[in-house]
Amino acid sequence: MCGIHATISVAKHIEISEHLRRSLINRGPDHIGRLERRISLPSVAPDFGIALTFTSTVLALRGDHVAKQPFQHANSDSVLCWNGEAWKIDGQVVSGNDGEAIFARIVQCEGSTAEDRQMHIVNNLRKIQGPFAFVFYDSVSQCLYFGRDRLGRRSLLVREEPDGQTLSFSSLADNPASGWEEVQANGIYSVHFRPASSGEKPISLSHHISRHEWVESGGADLVLGVGEFNKELPQGTEEQLDSASPSISLLHHHLKEALKLRVIGIPEPPKSADHQPDVDTRIAILFSGGLDCTILARMADELLPDAQGIDLVNVAFQNPRVAAQKQAVPKPGVVVTDDYERCPDRQTGRKSFAELKRACPSRYWRFITVNVPYEEAMAHKPQVVSLIYPHDTEMDLSIALALYFAGRGVGASYTESAEFDARAPIVSTPARVLFSGLGADELFGGYSRHVRAFEREGYPALVDELELDIARIGQRNLGRDDRVLANWGKEVRFPYLDEDFVRFAMSSPVWEKCDFGYKAHPADIEPAKRALRLLADQLSLPIIARERKRAIQFGTRTAKLGSTTGRIKGTASISLQDA
Repeated sequence: MCGIHATISVAKHIEISEHLRRSLINRGPDHIGRLERRISLPSVAPDFGIALTFTSTVLALRGDHVAKQPFQHANSDSVLCWNGEAWKIDGQVVSGNDGEAIFARIVQCEGSTAEDRQMHIVNNLRKIQGPFAFVFYDSVSQCLYFGRDRLGRRSLLVREEPDGQTLSFSSLADNPASGWEEVQANGIYSVHFRPASSGEKPISLSHHISRHEWVESGGADLVLGVGEFNKELPQGTEEQLDSASPSISLLHHHLKEALKLRVIGIPEPPKSADHQPDVDTRIAILFSGGLDCTILARMADELLPDAQGIDLVNVAFQNPRVAAQKQAVPKPGVVVTDDYERCPDRQTGRKSFAELKRACPSRYWRFITVNVPYEEAMAHKPQVVSLIYPHDTEMDLSIALALYFAGRGVGASYTESAEFDARAPIVSTPARVLFSGLGADELFGGYSRHVRAFEREGYPALVDELELDIARIGQRNLGRDDRVLANWGKEVRFPYLDEDFVRFAMSSPVWEKCDFGYKAHPADIEPAKRALRLLADQLSLPIIARERKRAIQFGTRTAKLGSTTGRIKGTASISLQDA
């Protein structure tokens, strides 16, 4: 994980503000570097040139050393600012530092023409599997490339000054409402610094931007440029899914392969003040206690060395409006001690923590309960609003608040019993790698709209809805989430959004993912995400296999947190408050 910033200006090298510099360092606390380049264009005017400025900060998680950025080529002025993880290049697993590996590939071009170089660079970027955002300047062809991965898992913003003479790229905005836009995840972009015709100055730098598709040709049937979606419909002779179905074993295998790339080889993080001397904890799960994140935790146990611990970070908010409305009697067997313990995700989280301990008793599990008072949430609200920009709705804020405090990872620690204990010590997770279950609902039919689609027109409508959900993952809000979580010097990883896993899920027939044709199931497993639920059952997680889905803003009670009446719409701008 890194923070990157670059500017192109026809005037001069641009200095970043101190606020933006600190924000970039938050993302990459291990190193900060800056480089300048200048391009002369005598064909425009004898003294005409373009100034390039590159800034990178580094969170070192790959390889055996801190790979200092921006990367610069020894024999040319080429520069790469890299933020992300290349798990594979051209189908081969990347060992060592991925940024160094990518830079070495894209600068080594034997072609002599600008077209040859462009094809070489774009084709190598197309071969990357993993989340990333980048800015690369090729000094040989005087061309700058930028973009985000095809699923949009890393943040990159772009801004053009009103005069069109300066173009900036950044992992995050330096000032909300300052004209930044999210770079679309629909291809690789390039800016060629040649005038449109001899003697013509570039009126607007953005007019020189070109887009290159993720798939060079023949990719019309590929969703996200990853794979084809299986639209086969059931014929009525298919067997009902159960834990012994071959498709569940395949699901287990492919998810394990995706997770393995992301959990093995993480360097030991710096020691914190509350570090347990005998416990080596390198990963933390964003842990609502729901199906998707609990499966990841359970499968991480299969992959990690026995000596490593796993932190489960569970967030609950004090929401005065909800507390006033809900004077509910707790369910039998649930001990409610305060507003935080009433939060649905807290109750589910404690159940899932206990179930993980039963399934994997030798693992050092730590359940960290992050309790956020209303006043503290409101005190941090301006910072969160700044981080999520250019997103600016109440729903954005609700989700981002939960992720923001989860990323900080400070809360009461439980290692033995799941029961509430007011004496539990306050700790901070040392893990610099966070895992999220995002993507499972889109791939396996976990949303209520999938149920409605099936009820409306059966499997044909369900297939269309699933394909639509997967196709627009790159347009979702992963850039927003990246900006929020990376603020704490943490990197979030999404195993369900591994390209190979997404390809597997898309190629599976719909009835092997969400089995709505058999609503009643002998094992009382609901049809939504039935494949994942059966996998959980197979992994000795029977309680979580039957847990209902709940959106993060409702599970943590951040929904409309700043509203006194709750009447404000989730799509309303954050600046709109209840009258």
